[in-house]
Amino acid sequence: MTKLVEKTESFVFELFKNELPDTIVYHNHTHTKRVFKCTKEIIENSEINVNDAEILMLAALLHDTGYTKTRDDHEDESAKIAEDFLKKEGADQKVIDSVKDCIMATKVANEPKTELDKILRDADASHFGKKYFNEASEFLRKELEINGIATFTPSEWLDENIKMLSKKHRFYTDYALKNWQPRKEKNLAKLIKTKKKHKRKIKKEKIKAKYKAQYKNESPERGIQTFYRVALRNHIKLSDIADTKANILLSVNAIIISVVLANLISKLDTNPYLTWPTVIFTVFSVISMVMSIIATRPNVTSGEFTKEDVANKEVNLTFFGNFHKMDLKEYEWAIEELLKDKNYVYKSLTKDLYFLGKVLERKYRLLRITYTVFMIGIITSLIAFGIAVKNNPGTNIEDVLDTTSIIKTDMLKDKKSTFYL
Repeated sequence: MTKLVEKTESFVFELFKNELPDTIVYHNHTHTKRVFKCTKEIIENSEINVNDAEILMLAALLHDTGYTKTRDDHEDESAKIAEDFLKKEGADQKVIDSVKDCIMATKVANEPKTELDKILRDADASHFGKKYFNEASEFLRKELEINGIATFTPSEWLDENIKMLSKKHRFYTDYALKNWQPRKEKNLAKLIKTKKKHKRKIKKEKIKAKYKAQYKNESPERGIQTFYRVALRNHIKLSDIADTKANILLSVNAIIISVVLANLISKLDTNPYLTWPTVIFTVFSVISMVMSIIATRPNVTSGEFTKEDVANKEVNLTFFGNFHKMDLKEYEWAIEELLKDKNYVYKSLTKDLYFLGKVLERKYRLLRITYTVFMIGIITSLIAFGIAVKNNPGTNIEDVLDTTSIIKTDMLKDKKSTFYL
């Protein structure tokens, strides 16, 4: 490598480092080094004299320097930069003109005329026949996008690459045809294979989307199933809430009665005026407990059905109360008959919803009455205790307060009840 080539290499490196825009991510120093390396590779494997070899290496280093000035017609700018630099370095005019001709030969629209033009043209497009083709291609796509030249989707860029490798580009030198053309064909085959896979994937997605849209538009099945699923889940949640409320009342009243029996009754001998308030308090608590039990008490049906019931679609096979006494084989037969008829399935689910609603109505109606009774009982009991104390001036207030304190303490001992309250 001559001194002029070494100086040119340093000049190009500094020029790219200081003046190349950040948006040029492909036609940069990395690309120039690859072109320079491939140019030397062709020179070493061809019959090229020393002068022509120097011209080729100079052109390879300077061919994209025009990108520091402009993207459009960068070859012209590269030729001007090459001429100015080489003149300063005292290069012969014939060398300068040959370098400029080689640079202009890298224009895609120009057909290379001389052997030097062909060598540089092949070196500039050597990435088509290299393993790093995909990497270089992606950098070029990004460069076009960043600079607002063109924006390609992965599929569109795939088509562009296939078109370029199969129709627009060809190698000119014997060395490139022998050593780079086979790899170029492999790269093209990979692109075509990827394109086919992409087409199959798009086709599958289109078919899937088509049937999915058709399923949504033409069949209400999904909406119907969602309706029954949500409605049944909500009914079951409401039933759980009702049972919890009833359990709270049972726990609270059980504590009240146990406290009354343990503390108040033992003081009635010395405080007879507390008899009626205690009776009222206890009676309302017992009534609340009884009504809570009634609200949550399950009803068990006959648990049997006949074949006529199944044939007439009169039995709801989704409710255990209609089949718990039947044999397994009879139930399996009935389910098979049920599943044969979609309308029967929906009819059974509708019945299940309806009767669940009836049960919930009964539970919540009884619970409302129970809570009302409990509230009235508490208020009435307090009023009764107040009247009893007022009508008995000689009452030992300390005993009454002591009894109230004991009741509160005993109730707080039950952590579960305290949590619910």
